[in-house]
Amino acid sequence: MSARVLVTGAYRGIGAACALAFAATGARVALADIRKPDETAISAVQAGATETLTLACDVSDEGSVAAIGEVVQQTFGGLDIVVHCAGVIHEAALLETPVADFDRVIAINLRGSFLVGKMALGLMGGTAEEPARLIMIASDMAYYGRETFSPYVASKHGVLGLVRSWAKEFAPRVLVNAICPGPIDTEMLGAANMSAEWRARELAIPLARFGKPEEIAELAWFLAGSGGRYFTGQGIGSNGGSIMP
Repeated sequence: MSARVLVTGAYRGIGAACALAFAATGARVALADIRKPDETAISAVQAGATETLTLACDVSDEGSVAAIGEVVQQTFGGLDIVVHCAGVIHEAALLETPVADFDRVIAINLRGSFLVGKMALGLMGGTAEEPARLIMIASDMAYYGRETFSPYVASKHGVLGLVRSWAKEFAPRVLVNAICPGPIDTEMLGAANMSAEWRARELAIPLARFGKPEEIAELAWFLAGSGGRYFTGQGIGSNGGSIMP
């Protein structure tokens, strides 16, 4: 039977790469995103997937997340793999950060992770022999912190807390892990979201380059497959050496 997969933030960046990677295996793939449907991304997934769903979702809104869960349940009958990629980044000095900006980052990155994870875990079966997989996207910054990114760092550190708690609560039938990317070449590291100074600092790592979304997707595919059977509660870095815990 084809794996039943949900990817959030699925139209761009890491989410699009993950959706494409699972579609290439013939999975049934649900694409969830707050953006307008991206026909290029959807067509690429449809070319490989056994079945494709496109779902509008604001991950910070409980009703919106519940609604996509209902559609997935009705169409797929449950979930085997979830990769939660939806998120935002925010750069500003603390004393110049309005509370509203903090609330927005926490709402999308941390509340969104809680809502999507809760919905997904409610739809997952899984057994000790064939566990379901929940994979959250955190960040290397969750480990080392960074000045002028405190709301983002706090939100991603919180994601690791959810992962560790859920890994214990749902073992052994669901394996729950986080991927903690370093600098990845997506819109989030673009000029609109990050200063030139910080983009340069992102490159001051041992591998001296931005990672590719496809490299994160390959790690997600590994965690969801037979090679990931002994991983749970982990924050796994694909980061070019930015952090070496």
